[in-house]
Amino acid sequence: MTKLLTHWLTVLITLAVLVGLRFQDGGLTETARLKSFDYLQSTDAKEMSQDIVIVEFDEKAIEGFGQWPWPRDYLADVINHLRSQGAGLIVMPILFSEEDRAGMDDVLAQTLQGNGVIIAQTGTTQTNKNAVPRGIAKIGDPIPYLFQWPGMLGPIPKLGQSADGVGVLNIAPERDGVVRRMPLIMTVSGETYPALAIETIRVATQAPSYQVKAGPTGVQAVRVPGYNVITTDANARIWLRWNKQFPSVSIMEATQEHVQGKIVVIGLTAEGIGSTIAAPTGTEYAHTPVAVSLQTIINGDNIIRSDLADTYELAYLFVIGLLLIIAARFFHYGLVAGFIILIGVGTVYGSVHIYSTRLLLFDFSWPVITTVLVGLHAVFNRFVSEYMQKQAIKKQFGGYASPTVVKMLQENPALIKEGVKKEVSICFSDLRGFTPLGESFGDDVKGLTQVMNGYMDAITKPVLDADGMIIKYIGDASMHIHNAPIDDADHPRTAVQTGLNMLKAVEQFNNKITAEGRPPVGMGAGINTGLGYIGEMGSTERHSYDVLGDAVSTAARIESKCKEYGCVLLVGENTYDATKDDFMYLKVDELAVKGKSVGIRIYTVLSDIEYAWKNTNWPAISQQHEKMHECYKAQMFNEAIRMCNVLKHEFNGQLEKYYDMWIERCEYMKTQDLPEDWNGVFIATTK
Repeated sequence: MTKLLTHWLTVLITLAVLVGLRFQDGGLTETARLKSFDYLQSTDAKEMSQDIVIVEFDEKAIEGFGQWPWPRDYLADVINHLRSQGAGLIVMPILFSEEDRAGMDDVLAQTLQGNGVIIAQTGTTQTNKNAVPRGIAKIGDPIPYLFQWPGMLGPIPKLGQSADGVGVLNIAPERDGVVRRMPLIMTVSGETYPALAIETIRVATQAPSYQVKAGPTGVQAVRVPGYNVITTDANARIWLRWNKQFPSVSIMEATQEHVQGKIVVIGLTAEGIGSTIAAPTGTEYAHTPVAVSLQTIINGDNIIRSDLADTYELAYLFVIGLLLIIAARFFHYGLVAGFIILIGVGTVYGSVHIYSTRLLLFDFSWPVITTVLVGLHAVFNRFVSEYMQKQAIKKQFGGYASPTVVKMLQENPALIKEGVKKEVSICFSDLRGFTPLGESFGDDVKGLTQVMNGYMDAITKPVLDADGMIIKYIGDASMHIHNAPIDDADHPRTAVQTGLNMLKAVEQFNNKITAEGRPPVGMGAGINTGLGYIGEMGSTERHSYDVLGDAVSTAARIESKCKEYGCVLLVGENTYDATKDDFMYLKVDELAVKGKSVGIRIYTVLSDIEYAWKNTNWPAISQQHEKMHECYKAQMFNEAIRMCNVLKHEFNGQLEKYYDMWIERCEYMKTQDLPEDWNGVFIATTK
């Protein structure tokens, strides 16, 4: 029991460790979770944006304008061209932190004024330079939760002041270096700075600032006054919907058809000037997160990761873990494997459904990992537990039951643990002639032990061959039963036949030891059929499979009479009634065994069956035997004695001692003053 508890405790510890790992959100668990989110997005059909277009500074543009960086009057021409073609806002994720070498900053500054252009600044590890902060209206205190930079590098003043907006260009990769979220608001020394995307929305709405709501767990939402509320994570980040695609066109080919009414995001894509980032979809250009952020804000369909998601997921982890532990304990391995697959597939499907219908991120990775690991661990532990239990059963019963019975007990241990009341056939056997055998060995205890073990092996084999159960060995005696734990509808017949086979085994054993110069031994056996109470019995520390009941004690008493009657195999009346048509029986006596007031009939089975079948006088002999008992019961003792003297020469002399006992009893009865109600039942005064 202790070992079983230990095995299942390890499963619970495994579950606790997995839950703990998920709770700690370490590198492994975080990576698995983020990959699951990538998969969720991949299940959503991609759509072309209708609001945003990427205008590329590509190889064609380099050929047309020359080597990058271009003089700023060139950029002014680009802005003027896009506006002339009907472009809406223009987002330029380009830093203008240094003055133009060609001295064209004034030209660009003039062009920026009132043309709806948003330029970039970036957080750095250096001190502030030309930073352009943007105030926020705070509900709560979001500052501690925002991404913080030591410094902010902004555009030169004349450009920063001329542009309609200045937004932060920085991205925020995850642990694995992949960009999945973008911060909307950042901070440097308590000052707040908007990202390019949210700054673009502010410019579009002409709002003077932002609203940021924070709670005890972090930032909850960001809003541009007059525009949609944007739900964020605790660090004011939004999840990027990388499934969105954007139309793109070279600046050299951009026409009204491409840009009219749209937000233009400038993209540096020419070799040598364009930088890239790692995205769930693969390698993307650095401007793409800006476009994705914009699209998400405009559509108001930002992906949501609930503040309570971790709690729900941990609860789910624990519940499915416990369910699998319980399932592995009570159900078949194949069914448990089905549960594992069902839970895994169901979890993934549920996560996909929640995402596709409500854009909620539910981490299916760790529940699936937990399902597989805990499920396999639980199954393995059950296998180990069952294997250990089977080995214990084999060790306990291997020498007392046949392989068939042992296998059945291994498959159904409840047959051992749970007590039952059922009809069984019980057989007690005892060695005869031990003293002369022991004396033949003198001081050779080892030799005697080996021979006795050989004897016990000889009488045990027929029992095991018949799927009987050896209950115990008591010195040179044994006790076995039939019909438990394995069912045997014909157990009385099996018991009697097994008893005869045991006698044959003793005969073969004698052939072996007499050839070695040892005296032969004999065996007496008593069989009785009746109700018994069967199961594991004993103390907590020491117990064994046993059978109790009146039928057991009666079988023991019957066996004890073998020597007295000179018979080798005696059976009770219940066994006789069930098998009288299968064997050659002779009634031995009607006696009340010690401890009983009511007499029972006992019978002997002729060990020499061939004699009974081949002797044509068998019917007459058996009738004469019955008549002898009738004479005894009628107090015709002289006639009974006469018949005994005739019968004891029959049966190849194997019952000579039996009839001599009856002659002696009749002579004794002749001297007794018997009561009128005497019924011939012999009252046993000894065991």
